[in-house]
Amino acid sequence: MLQDSDLIIVATRNPGKVKEFEHAFSQLGIQVKSMFDYPELPEVVEDGTTFAENALKKAKTVGDALGLPVLADDSGLCVDELDGRPGVYSARFAGEQATDQENNKKLLRLLEDKKMGDDTQLPLLSTARFVCTLVLYNPASGASLEASGEVDGWITAEPAGCGGFGYDPLFYLPDYEKTMAELSMEDKQAISHRGAALRSLIGMLKQETTI
Repeated sequence: MLQDSDLIIVATRNPGKVKEFEHAFSQLGIQVKSMFDYPELPEVVEDGTTFAENALKKAKTVGDALGLPVLADDSGLCVDELDGRPGVYSARFAGEQATDQENNKKLLRLLEDKKMGDDTQLPLLSTARFVCTLVLYNPASGASLEASGEVDGWITAEPAGCGGFGYDPLFYLPDYEKTMAELSMEDKQAISHRGAALRSLIGMLKQETTI
């Protein structure tokens, strides 16, 4: 479906995500619109227990309201030392209206508290992974496609980089010796959880005549 269209609606008001989707789809000649273009639509309450549940709810709610195919994502950070938290609560880890900086500060505080009894002074606090689930929903048929992606890394006590958003300055990639926030957009798309999910979804679309 995407390869035959010049427009896709992305169900997000996160400017960082919009930028990443615009970059990815521009290479396919596809224009991206987001919830910034439809300010009359209400926020979707993300009350699912999994990334897939939240992504499907956002895609269906916005798609049914607009009568257009909609791509929605839900993504987050799963930290091993915190038993997988913040997970689906990543965007509101420090509260419903929390900023990226507030979420990052809470994450570091919790991890540093857990490490206080350790002898190590290493700046890497925990293994972690970014997870993304994408759902593309077509209200005309009621059908949907789902794709997921992950990337493994470490949480560092020394944030670095001014690119990206969310927890990117804390997410260290040993192979690159950089945080996600220090990568170029091209490198981030090549290895990120959202980039992996997008590649998987586009691959599915190439095998589908319609959804």
